[in-house]
Parts: sequence; structure tokens; C-alpha cells
Amino acid sequence: MDDWIDYYDSTHTIYASRLHRDLHFQLIAKDIIGYIAAPDAVVLDYACGEALSATKVAEACGQLILAEPAPGVRGRLIARFAPNTKIRVRSLDDLRKMAEKSVDLVVMNSVAQYMTPAELDAAFTVIKRLLKPGGRLVVGDILRPEVGMGRDVIALLQFAARHGFLRDALIGLVATALSDYRQLRTKVGLQRYSEAELVAKLAAAGFTASRAHSNIGHNPWRMTFVARHALSLPPAG
Repeated sequence: MDDWIDYYDSTHTIYASRLHRDLHFQLIAKDIIGYIAAPDAVVLDYACGEALSATKVAEACGQLILAEPAPGVRGRLIARFAPNTKIRVRSLDDLRKMAEKSVDLVVMNSVAQYMTPAELDAAFTVIKRLLKPGGRLVVGDILRPEVGMGRDVIALLQFAARHGFLRDALIGLVATALSDYRQLRTKVGLQRYSEAELVAKLAAAGFTASRAHSNIGHNPWRMTFVARHALSLPPAG
């Protein structure tokens, strides 16, 4: 994951335009809010990125914790949201020091593809400790093994056409093809999981999970999963 952290901590051009960037974060915030069960909920956004619409999420919950591994991004989050008493910015290491069973909802969106399987297992272990007995873990934007980059392109163009930045998206695709992102994606690759593989991985971490009806964000060919603590049955007799 370190290579990807360095990339997102740099000046990158993954968004076709400012409108694309803003709509992206607005849609993710809207989808996250849909998973918040109560206005006093404690929500953790794991590896949140720039989280430009975090204020909207914070308005829908009691406290929002933005956990971000990239130090440069984390510094911008601290500066951006310092006036908001409902938002706290943390590193991933800070999560290990948080109180057990203190979070109602954990969202890990568009993160698993950048982690090795072992890194994802370690993240699930930390999250399981933090999640309240009735809490939920939402893992979004999972790439499927049988769905290639072409579907990502189609999803972006459809999103752009609906929201009026199709020309910028076409130009952005050319720029991305020539960018460090494409080179890094070719060199390091992205992790992909089938529905059964991700459910099994969550089960091994102590969760019961199922696939959600729709994915977080604009890409309908990727998957989102909702997980809870697995039930512990009392011993026989």
C-alpha cells in the first residue's frame, strides 16, 4: 500500500476536472449518510482521502473520524476541518489506540484494491476491535476479477455525461493513460475479489457479511459489502 499512499500524497490528476472531483465526493458522502443509523452515531471513514464533503457526513452523525494514512493529505484534512468540532482526523496508527467498541459505523470505500490481502486482514482486525456489538462495517468499491478497466472507463463516461463534464472526462482519460497512476497501476496492480472471496475474507476476520444492492459511488460494476460482528454461539451443553 505504501506506493499508493505516496501517489495520493503527491500532486496527482486522477480527476478529470474540479466538477468531477466535487461530484465524486458529494456522491460518496450521500451514500455514506445512507448507512448512518442514528444522529448520535460515531462514524469512522477508514483511509478517507481528501473527504471534501465530510461536513455533510458530520451533519448526519454525532462524530466523524477521518483516518488517513498519507501525511500530506492528513495535514490538509486537519486544516480544512479544524473549525468543525464533530470531525476528528487521525492516522491509521492512531486507530489502534482508540477505545474498544467505540464506533457505530466504519466505512472503507475504494481502499481494499490498494492493499495487499495481509494488509486488508490487519485492517479488519483493527476495525473489529473498534466496532460496537451492533455496529456495521461497509466495504465499498470492490473490484471484481472478471471486470476489467474498460468498465471503469464506461462508468466514468456515463457519470460525466449525466453531470455535464463529458469533454473533460475524455481529456482526463488520455491524461490518465499517460500518467504516473497508469504506470503505478501496471507496476503494482490492484487487488480484486469475487463476492464469495470477500465474504469469506470478512468471515475469517470475524464478520458476517453480504453484498449490498448498490455500490458506493458511481461505478455499478464494483461491489459494496455490509458486515457485522459474527454471532458467537454458546458452547453445547
